[in-house]
Amino acid sequence: MIDSEVDDHVVFDTPAADVFIPPSIDKSLLSCGASYTHFSAVPQTLLPPAPNSTTPTAIPTAGPPCVLGVDEAGRGPVLGPMVYGLFYLPISLSNPLLRQTHHFDDSKVLTPTVRSSLMEKLCTPTTDLYAQCGWAVDVMSARDIGANMMKPAGTYNLNAQAMDSTIALIQGIYQRGVNVKEIYIDTIGNPATYQRKLERLFPSAQVTVAKKADSLYPCVSAASVCAKVTRDAALEVLYESYAMEGREEEGQAHGGNTWGSGYPSDGRCTSWLKYNMEPVFGWGSECRFSWGTAKDMLDIKNGAARVDWPIEDDDKTSQVTDFFVGSSRDADESKLWFGNNMYY
Repeated sequence: MIDSEVDDHVVFDTPAADVFIPPSIDKSLLSCGASYTHFSAVPQTLLPPAPNSTTPTAIPTAGPPCVLGVDEAGRGPVLGPMVYGLFYLPISLSNPLLRQTHHFDDSKVLTPTVRSSLMEKLCTPTTDLYAQCGWAVDVMSARDIGANMMKPAGTYNLNAQAMDSTIALIQGIYQRGVNVKEIYIDTIGNPATYQRKLERLFPSAQVTVAKKADSLYPCVSAASVCAKVTRDAALEVLYESYAMEGREEEGQAHGGNTWGSGYPSDGRCTSWLKYNMEPVFGWGSECRFSWGTAKDMLDIKNGAARVDWPIEDDDKTSQVTDFFVGSSRDADESKLWFGNNMYY
C-alpha cells in the first residue's frame, strides 16, 4: 500500500519544541504500542440536573443541548499514531466561545505553538473552556493500524478503522449523559454514505458530514486541535523513550536526531527511518509497516536481513503423535543421547 497522503506543510505538522503534554497522553501504553481512548470529565453544567428527592416520579430533565464535532490528525504519517478527536459544548456557545473568543481554526493552519496553547487552556480548571467544554480522543497506534491493514484475510482498512473510532467516541459521550443534538464530522470517503450511517446510529441528533468541516464548524476545529496536540505530544513521548533506550546512536551520527513530523515528505523522518532501521525487525511499534515508505526501505538491496522460509512438504500430513517419541527410530536415537536402560 502506498502512503495515504503527503503533507507539504511540514512545519505546521512538526510538534512545538515545548508542546503541552495533555492528560490524554499515556506514556506506558504509547511505549508498548497499544491503542487507547481518553475522555475528559464532563463539565457539571452539561450534565442533567440531579433528581429531586421530593418528586421521585418526575420525568428526568436533560442537560443543555450540545453540539459535537469530530476530526482526526495523523492519517498520512509513517510514524506515530492516528488520533481521532471529539469536542462538545452547549450549542449557544459554539461560535462566541470557540471562534470569537479563542479563535479556534483547523489545526493545520494554526502554528504548533498556538495549538499547544489552546489545548493547555482547555485542560486548565480556571478557564472558561474547561468549565464549558468536554473532549475525548482515540489514539490508534501505528502498530495496530499496520497489523489491521496487513491481515492475511479480511483486511481492516484505514477508512473502516476511522469509522469505528468515530462511532465509539460519540457513543461514549452519550453514555456519559451529554445531551448531544448536533453532530459535525470531517468526512472520510463519500460524505453522503457516511452521514446516512451515522444518522441511523444517532437518530436523536442532526448529523452533518462535510468536507473541510474543520474549517467550517468551530466544534470540529476544536476537535482537530485536541487530536493534533495529542498526536504531537505522543510523537515527543515516543521519541524520548526511543532515545533513552540508546537505540538511536547511529542516526545521531548522521544528524538524524529527530524524526520531525513523521510524514514521508519530511526529510528528517525518512533520514531517521534510514539510519535507525534494525536489520531483522525494522523499527519499533512507532512505525506503520503497511506504509509504502517502510516497505520500500525494507525491500531495497541490503536494506534488511533476508529471511528464507522453509517450504513445507504438502505430500505429508503431520499428526499430533509425530511430535512425541513413539517410533522405533525415535527410541534408537534417544539411546544415542541418554544411553541404554540398565534395568529390564
